[in-house]
Amino acid sequence: MPKNSKAVKRELDDDVTESVRDLLSNEDACDDSFKKSSLIVDSPEGEGKECDVEEGASDGEEEERPAWNSKLQYILAQVGFSVGLGNVWRFPYLCQKNGGGAYLVPYLILLILIGIPLFFLELAVGQRIRRGSIGVWNYISPRLGGIGFASCVVCFFVALYYNVIISWSLFYFSQSFQQPLPWHECPLVKNKTSTYVVPECEKSSATTYYWYREALDITNNISEGGGLNWKMTVCLLVAWSMVCLAMIKGIQSSGKVMYFSSLFPYLVLICFLARALLLKGSIDGIRHMFTPKLEIMLEAKVWREAATQVFFALGLGFGGVIAFSSYNKRDNNCHFDAVLVSFINFFTSVLATLVVFAVLGFKANIMNSKCVALNTNKIVALLGNGIEPSLIPHHINLTQVSQVTAEDYHQMIQIIKGVKENEYPKLGLEPCSIEDELNQAVQGTGLAFIAFTEAMTHFPASPFWSVMFFLMLINLGLGSMFGTIEGILTPLIDMFKVRKEFLTVGCCVLAFSIGLLFVQRSGNYFVTMFDDYAATLPLLIVVILENVAIAWFYGIDKFLEDLKDMLGFTPYRFYYYMWKYITPILLLVLLCSSFIQLTMTPPSYSAWIQEEAIEKILHFPPWGIAVCISLVVMAMMPVPVVFCLRYFNIIDDNTGGLSTVSYKKGRVIKESPRPEDDDDASLIHGKTRSEVPSPMPGKSIYRKQSGSGGTEVDTAPNGRYGIGYLMADMPDMPESNL
Repeated sequence: MPKNSKAVKRELDDDVTESVRDLLSNEDACDDSFKKSSLIVDSPEGEGKECDVEEGASDGEEEERPAWNSKLQYILAQVGFSVGLGNVWRFPYLCQKNGGGAYLVPYLILLILIGIPLFFLELAVGQRIRRGSIGVWNYISPRLGGIGFASCVVCFFVALYYNVIISWSLFYFSQSFQQPLPWHECPLVKNKTSTYVVPECEKSSATTYYWYREALDITNNISEGGGLNWKMTVCLLVAWSMVCLAMIKGIQSSGKVMYFSSLFPYLVLICFLARALLLKGSIDGIRHMFTPKLEIMLEAKVWREAATQVFFALGLGFGGVIAFSSYNKRDNNCHFDAVLVSFINFFTSVLATLVVFAVLGFKANIMNSKCVALNTNKIVALLGNGIEPSLIPHHINLTQVSQVTAEDYHQMIQIIKGVKENEYPKLGLEPCSIEDELNQAVQGTGLAFIAFTEAMTHFPASPFWSVMFFLMLINLGLGSMFGTIEGILTPLIDMFKVRKEFLTVGCCVLAFSIGLLFVQRSGNYFVTMFDDYAATLPLLIVVILENVAIAWFYGIDKFLEDLKDMLGFTPYRFYYYMWKYITPILLLVLLCSSFIQLTMTPPSYSAWIQEEAIEKILHFPPWGIAVCISLVVMAMMPVPVVFCLRYFNIIDDNTGGLSTVSYKKGRVIKESPRPEDDDDASLIHGKTRSEVPSPMPGKSIYRKQSGSGGTEVDTAPNGRYGIGYLMADMPDMPESNL
């Protein structure tokens, strides 16, 4: 061994120490600035040029990546995105349909096994890489970069019809400033000789008629276009204008709107609950709601529907969660955020369910009273003509029908049924049960625009409550729309470096133009089509691929190390097993069951038949089935296309510049290909220079590249730790890499 070997070794150690010190000093310079998003792009002259990803700044300019003004604003944005219309009109329906209070048990179990782990995963990758869905998954594995594009396509499909629902709410909101409400009673038709009720309304109900005829002016089937409904077209224009104005400045503008759009629905729900509890029959509705039917919990269908609701309630796979999280500070505790937002979402659903069934209990009580009065009159008419007067209990006074209670009526029909058992069916007397009224499960638009509106007509000061209710729906819808649009805009801006204002306006104009399909007279049927086929299967596949990309491609151990570096503590081992085994298996089971359900039931929709004034289930025509299949195929097409392009090297893994950048504490670091790597490996080019030559060229993780007339750049191989997030705390990195 040479005599001066120790001196050489000491010199090499000093060189390594100084190189590491240079890197750490560069990192510390960025500690106070998570908003900085400068991008290093190699120019043809070999100089590192700096440009801003988010704002589209020109070369040489350094601007800031947007950031949330406060943690509260960010939490409200995530809550506003996850808490949507489904919490109000889907969860109560599922709860009532699948065992009442017993349904909450499978829902909570699946929220813990599927919802929170996946929500935490999306928050973590967005916050760590600080990019939209396209940049995140392209960075994790370029061959899986199609996941981000698929999320954008699904977001666009959902935004198209979701904003139509907001436009419906806007129409009802505008019509609520009337006393009485326009859907309070059926309209009358006057001619020269007589006045009569519109037959379509007389056969159905005032609220049903108003929804299908006055609001939608719907056709009998999807093949009859019927032309544009101009009232809804104007409302759709207003809805897209609101979204555009709120999103045009990014989170700087939408974040401020969140304070109102996210909090106002809770104020309305609490007011509705307090008011409904003072109404007769509300307790019957709540009791019916929470009466557990434990035997239903053993059915596989209940668990499948609970898993689907958990999945969509949190907005998983849309890209909105990742987009919002990408504007966070790197050391934000996203685990706390995931648990907090998930349980806020759950308790919001329970609160909405209480409100819905308290109001429906009040409505059922009114309908039951009408039923009792109607059938008591039948009994009076049948006295002496099929029913002996002696059968009527003495304490019941049939001369005053309005004073006959439900208990009195049930006592009468029990006696009549016992004496005239064979003749009873011919009498035409109805049972008039509140339970039967409450068992008429309604969901979606049927709950919001028919059942709930009918109940509100019986409220004192009904216009006020109608205004509040539809304003709540508008705010719930807008909160979800902001996240959906952010899931489209953020990845595209990160990738193509265009101005957010231009892209936002262009996206909204395009969406409004395509959305005219949904405001023609048959538009409601297309909303049903998109709701059933544009999101369900594609989103399930997207989230499965997200989970697999992190757990198996990127590496679950490496991801947990990144989380430890980011959060300052190691997440519970629970997440290791969830992400690697349990959650992917449950998602695959859910995907298979959803696919089987779609294939076993032919594509169909509920059509309103004007002449009969009833709803009928019709099958989609052949072209409609082709559209349904096309929606699923178009949404998933980016995944195999990008994979094939990357796999066969038609597009190099590191082309596209902006799509293959990563963030380190707010700084974007460009990745460029490493000649000796044959996979997705690359070199991470930093901006910091080091004057100390690497002691072991070719083997050190930081290699000095220098050339005459060129800039000197420290580079690092994108191997085990380079392909993912660049670790900020150097002591946490394996010693062998240095």
